[in-house]
Amino acid sequence: MAKTATGGKVQYDEVVKRLEAIVESLEGGELSLEDSLERFAEGINLVKQGEGLLTDAEKRIEQLLSEDGRTAPIEVKELPVAPSTAATRAPPAPAPPKKLAPAADDDDVPF
Repeated sequence: MAKTATGGKVQYDEVVKRLEAIVESLEGGELSLEDSLERFAEGINLVKQGEGLLTDAEKRIEQLLSEDGRTAPIEVKELPVAPSTAATRAPPAPAPPKKLAPAADDDDVPF
């Protein structure tokens, strides 16, 4: 399991909070390309770390449930993820086409 800078175990909620901060900074549009790439790489590492924490928790739950000998291992279903980044949002709907004003009398043409 991952450790924090102080040597303690990393908590899942800490990983999520840091990911949220990274997403906000990326969506803000104020970062340079290099900084954006660094934040993105950090985010990918945090996602992997979070997945590892969830896998460890799932294994621990299965172990606890199977210790009584009466419970079968649980099945974990994938939950839909709410879109939270600009990359997953649908683009805005296109503006309706502008209607042209009806043509004026052809005799008003200046040439």
